[in-house]
Amino acid sequence: VQLQASGGGLVQAGGSLRLSCAASGRPFGSYAMGWFRQAPGKEREFVAAISRSASRMSVADSVKGRFTISRGNAKNTVHLQMNSLKPEDTAVYYCAADRAPEITTTPTTPQGYDYWGQGTQVTVSS
Repeated sequence: VQLQASGGGLVQAGGSLRLSCAASGRPFGSYAMGWFRQAPGKEREFVAAISRSASRMSVADSVKGRFTISRGNAKNTVHLQMNSLKPEDTAVYYCAADRAPEITTTPTTPQGYDYWGQGTQVTVSS
């Protein structure tokens, strides 16, 4: 599967952005999807994941209550709605896909994913 992330940009603290990831290839519904981020000099960090059927979601504590992950299987897309953004949210955001054998899987580590998009930059100014 190929993944194309979009929607990043520059926003002031307290603002919102909506990231999108479009997938092509195998049936989208056979993948669990996740978002990760990586700031300069830091390791890639889990942000959110959603299961194949969208019945289960996992969200990192650092963004809980501010970020929401969703997916539209009919349109082969996954979204990350980011509200109340903070300067510490500044990073390159990556979407990823996992060939999940179970419909409720939501991997939270980079090793749990098989495919990665190219990343989209999110910059939050104070």
